[in-house]
Amino acid sequence: MRITRTGGGRGRRAAALTTTVLTASALLLTGCSSDDGDSDASDSNGNITLKLADFGQFGYKEAGLFEQYHKLHPNITVKEETTAEEQQYYPKFLQQLNSNSGLGDVTGIEVGRIKEIVDTQAGKFADLSKTINVSDWVSWKEKQATAKDGTVIGAGTDIGPMSLCYRKDLFQKAGLPTDREAVAKAISGGWEDYLKLGEQYKAKAPSGTYFMDSASAMYNAVVSSSAQQYYDADGKPVYKDSQAVKQGWDLAAETASKKLSAGLPQFGVPWQTALRKGQIASMVCPAWMAAQISTYSGDAYKGKWDISRAPGTTAANWGGSFLAVPKGGKHVKEATELVKWLTAPEQQAAVFKAVGVFPSNKGAYELASVKSAKLPYFSDAPIGEIYADEAKSIPEAVLGAKDGVIKDTISNQINNMETRGTSPDKAWKAATESVDKALG
Repeated sequence: MRITRTGGGRGRRAAALTTTVLTASALLLTGCSSDDGDSDASDSNGNITLKLADFGQFGYKEAGLFEQYHKLHPNITVKEETTAEEQQYYPKFLQQLNSNSGLGDVTGIEVGRIKEIVDTQAGKFADLSKTINVSDWVSWKEKQATAKDGTVIGAGTDIGPMSLCYRKDLFQKAGLPTDREAVAKAISGGWEDYLKLGEQYKAKAPSGTYFMDSASAMYNAVVSSSAQQYYDADGKPVYKDSQAVKQGWDLAAETASKKLSAGLPQFGVPWQTALRKGQIASMVCPAWMAAQISTYSGDAYKGKWDISRAPGTTAANWGGSFLAVPKGGKHVKEATELVKWLTAPEQQAAVFKAVGVFPSNKGAYELASVKSAKLPYFSDAPIGEIYADEAKSIPEAVLGAKDGVIKDTISNQINNMETRGTSPDKAWKAATESVDKALG
């Protein structure tokens, strides 16, 4: 992920940059679980098996990187153990950390969880700054994984610069612009303009279609464009007073009241079905989202989707993960070298080419394969250009220990506004009560 989720924000990883559409089984692959014993293995001949535990679709298998690494290091075999949903992955990961049993030699950590791990579990991970040039990443990525003592416990894999994915054919039938530059101009004033476009769509919408998939997805995109989201710089929860949260919530409430969305929480079976039936006209689209759309929409809608720049002029980042190396592993040195290699520019560029996950390593942005990247499924949208431009101006977000919990809880209540008709006041009261209880 980011198929991964916290609060609608963890269903991740993007579409292949080839004419072949990734199958749903590839995206949703859940690796066979190993036992709860040691996470790594070696034999008398010095051959080592490293387990990489992750969630969703990090893209390494699709890019052929494990096979390539084995050729470079014949004595090392990498076994990937993937959990489809990050919400299932993370609790098990915490249990394994606390018991020091069953952990991967390399473990994935989602951006919504990294602050909690940095603050409470940093001592259990190798300091990657000793072997990796962490300044190669976008600056805020390094800071997200840096503990108070200066150790860096996670290597940045990807980031989630924002765009808008939309169906050209449905926009045309509803009398809306279809050219990606014209769409970008129509929503250049911000998310309010996006909702105005939604009202225009609804007035002439083809039967059985909806302007967007869910108000909660839009909410997460809105919040992602702000530096201050759920916490302040001192680590204090400020979500009740956050301007980004207020704006996102109000826009989500307006979306629900005007019935501009299908009211489908992202990544669930109904959401997948709506994409397969061609019922969704637009969707907020961090880089990793394209894979979800192309997989579930299928061949029938190839070339009918396109990608425009996101609403407004403020860049946004939604999603992104890290690779960490637990100190308790038997092959920490080898695992660290694997992480260093996987997050180098050339390998991040290979993953971008394979599945569209946008690199966090700045060196990858200068590679021709990234600069010129296009998505055939999305009408050859120039995603290398779109995402690179977006990445340059993404604000440095303040992360908090319970970002994921807060995001999940608010998103669930937005879903209730859409599906149950819960009033905004009652939904907000329920959200804040649940969050406050979780925060203690």
